[in-house]
Amino acid sequence: MNFTESVTLAGEYAKLEPLSLAHHDELVEAVQDGDIWKLWFTSVPSPAMMRSEIERRLDLQRSGSMLPFTVRRLDTGKACGMSTYMNVDAARRRVEIGSTWYAASAQRTAINTECKLLLLAHAFNTLDCIAVEFRTNRMNHRSRAAIERLGAKQDGILRNVYKLDDGSYHDGVVFSIIDHEWPTVRRHLVNQLEAKRGNAQGG
Repeated sequence: MNFTESVTLAGEYAKLEPLSLAHHDELVEAVQDGDIWKLWFTSVPSPAMMRSEIERRLDLQRSGSMLPFTVRRLDTGKACGMSTYMNVDAARRRVEIGSTWYAASAQRTAINTECKLLLLAHAFNTLDCIAVEFRTNRMNHRSRAAIERLGAKQDGILRNVYKLDDGSYHDGVVFSIIDHEWPTVRRHLVNQLEAKRGNAQGG
């Protein structure tokens, strides 16, 4: 299968649908929820830059290096973020799940867990990947903890990956899940979703 062929991935809480310029206004509204583009340790498009960011991701899809998604929460029907397969290496059957952000109201919900489960399942079960990577800023402790909770293992830290607008440098922490770890990771994520469902019903 073509690694960058558009596909829709749907679960109980969220749906990952192919990114398009038609999502622009919804994504602007989502990114304004919490003003999350102002966080210095992560790269989130501002409302003014949303159109160019969508176009950038679609250009990378056409070049064969990215498969971008809009994340839609199913309880409200609203777009609540973006995610991608990036740094696609179809020949070596590797992808990175990244360039992900969520509106503040979607954070700490079942949405991220389910989206990661959907993306990992498609990568390992459909695309037959041998490894899936995750990367985040060394200072983004919340993101690092979230990646570790998925069951990914830290591979290392890449220092001075690029220079930020304020003159500081991005140090990237690299994590991965490899193919023989996927069944255990899948069971772990399914259990996490069941626990969230039970807490919601009990609350």
